[in-house]
Amino acid sequence: MSTLSKKRKVINTLYNGHGITANEAKAKFGVANLRAMMSTIRDLVECYGNWEILSEETTSGKTRYFMQDTHPGERSYGFDSDGHRYLLD
Repeated sequence: MSTLSKKRKVINTLYNGHGITANEAKAKFGVANLRAMMSTIRDLVECYGNWEILSEETTSGKTRYFMQDTHPGERSYGFDSDGHRYLLD
């Protein structure tokens, strides 16, 4: 089994519909600078126009990041927890 990178763990969290703050990313995955990582992730996931990175300010003044599917509906593929693409039935 391969070891997932911190970036892949954050992407998996966002892909599964969960938001994440810098404090959560640091505690769960050891991410020191979530803002810089989200900039890199934004470049990766938004390059083909299928996903969008969104952010909102929490009541405590922290930023929570989300990933939104810009083309919801049926897809012919999905991604497993390692980030590998597979064909959906």
